[in-house]
Amino acid sequence: MIERLKQLFSVSADEPVTPDNHQLAVAATALMVQLSRVDNQEDERELKTIVDCAVKAHQVTREEAEEILSDALAHAEDATSLYQFTGQINDHLDQQQKQSLLESIWRVAFADGRIDKYEEHLIRRMADLLHLNHREFMQARHRAEESAH
Repeated sequence: MIERLKQLFSVSADEPVTPDNHQLAVAATALMVQLSRVDNQEDERELKTIVDCAVKAHQVTREEAEEILSDALAHAEDATSLYQFTGQINDHLDQQQKQSLLESIWRVAFADGRIDKYEEHLIRRMADLLHLNHREFMQARHRAEESAH
């Protein structure tokens, strides 16, 4: 998946490529998969939330979202850095879209009914890499928490 992401987002000087919704969904899903793996407990509720968020945010079909998730899970160990995902997201999403993505990431964290300290730490790192400030971090958390109840 990492190689495919690099190909999807490769930009040559002659013809810059703007990723489509599917490609952005792949990058966003990869971040959510990293979060779902941080507590070493793959939870079906988290995985379902990842699919739901991809369908809602990126206008992909449920089948496409499930395929993206499957691919991301199969290659989760290949991911060496969050930056390879967040860098491309920063290039193509505005501040509001990045905040919505962070809210989706929080929804995944809340899906199993608890926030692990490693999950919160990883989300903070993602927020920093997405150039979201503390207020945006907290707003995304509160919106996700409210929708979880």
